[in-house]
Amino acid sequence: MNDTSNNQKTTHFGYEEVPVEEKQEKVGHVFRSVANRYDLMNDIISLGTHRLIKRFAIELSALRPGHKVLDLAGGTGDFSLRFSSIVEDEGQVVLADINEAMLDVGRDRITDANKIHNVQFAQVNAEELPFADKTFDCICIAYGLRNITNKDAALKSMERVLKPGGRILVLEFSKPKNRFIGKAYESFSSLWPAAGKLITGDANSYRYLVESIRMHPDQETLLEMMKSAGLINCKYHDVLNGICAIHLGFKSS
Repeated sequence: MNDTSNNQKTTHFGYEEVPVEEKQEKVGHVFRSVANRYDLMNDIISLGTHRLIKRFAIELSALRPGHKVLDLAGGTGDFSLRFSSIVEDEGQVVLADINEAMLDVGRDRITDANKIHNVQFAQVNAEELPFADKTFDCICIAYGLRNITNKDAALKSMERVLKPGGRILVLEFSKPKNRFIGKAYESFSSLWPAAGKLITGDANSYRYLVESIRMHPDQETLLEMMKSAGLINCKYHDVLNGICAIHLGFKSS
């Protein structure tokens, strides 16, 4: 965060610098705008690769029957549906999101998938999770951390509600390691606002998406942030040469 000359705290909303108290509403507007076409746009802008990336992330979650998992910023419920079948009836999935429109899409999607009884829903702020200490075996936040105003507070809040020995999984866009791949990716992602306009009628939300990706901390910076939140044995796996990265951190026993 930054301080302006009159000591008003500011933060980034894409490339724009805005007062801290305004970012949450601005991000909320973005996701209310795209909620109904969110998954379709994911397929388009990732050329379908997001499905393989998510499969890898789920493998890294190491979930087992009976586990309790928090799908934070879980939006349309893509991960929650997969988690539900892994933890089985004796386990529990909490699909949580700060945005009511995204959460409604996720709730409808899971309700439409018959015989799913182990998923609960919660509208929460990741910076102040309303759960008891040591509640979850695993917390997954996929493509959501970059939209949070105070990422350090969110990571500390996640660490608090994690069980000893549990893990936090952060799947997020990151920084390509190869300069040529990075340039190609930058050119490709610059087309996303036009695609957003065509598919959802909203170019501005996808312009924010591109800018938020470019402003997000790189792999090593996020790794240090997770350590500072009290997590141990932190590491990350680059995906697609670092276009995305999956960070893992554990709570000490």
